[in-house]
Amino acid sequence: MKKDIHPPYVDTVVRCACGNAIATRSTQTGIRVEECSRCHPAYTGVRRTASAEGRVERFRRRYHGSLAKDLMHKSHGD
Repeated sequence: MKKDIHPPYVDTVVRCACGNAIATRSTQTGIRVEECSRCHPAYTGVRRTASAEGRVERFRRRYHGSLAKDLMHKSHGD
């Protein structure tokens, strides 16, 4: 096998956007991530929803004028 073909494996710290720091070993130094096990919803059990309203309600609110009525009449064959 060839010698000296692998990058150095060093101690490093993974830093999350929430402020959590995890000590590990890697070939990279100073790793930054957006979510970790301390703040990710899958691990914390906290559910975050982007929108509570449905698609139809959002469409009706956005196009409450004649456009929505025209589209509804076309879909019913009128």
